[in-house]
Amino acid sequence: MPQPPHSSLQVAAVPAQRVPTRDRDQDAPWHTEAVCRRDEAGLFFAPSKEPTAARLSREEAAKRVCARCPVMVECREHALLQPEPYGVWGGLTAAERRVVLARRRRRDVELQKAGRAGGPIAAAG
Repeated sequence: MPQPPHSSLQVAAVPAQRVPTRDRDQDAPWHTEAVCRRDEAGLFFAPSKEPTAARLSREEAAKRVCARCPVMVECREHALLQPEPYGVWGGLTAAERRVVLARRRRRDVELQKAGRAGGPIAAAG
């Protein structure tokens, strides 16, 4: 049964020592290998009314955890596809994920326009 986006499943991690997917157990969900499962959830999710300096420090600490996680890429993609509105997931904060999503949307629009116009490859043809 899927977990709600901000459930107690604290999987905000990302890799430094990446284990190729084919070497991992294909039947186990990606989050079972997340390094953040062993860390304090408060590191990845902001308490209410957190001062800016404290938030930045906490987020950097969370990103350091993510940097050594073998499933960082899977976690990041999960957070981008959901989209997860809070916390550090896959080494990215919510604001950083919004930037990535905006860039993806712009790229997709540009690719669609290029496809309709025949694109630069068709024109060179």
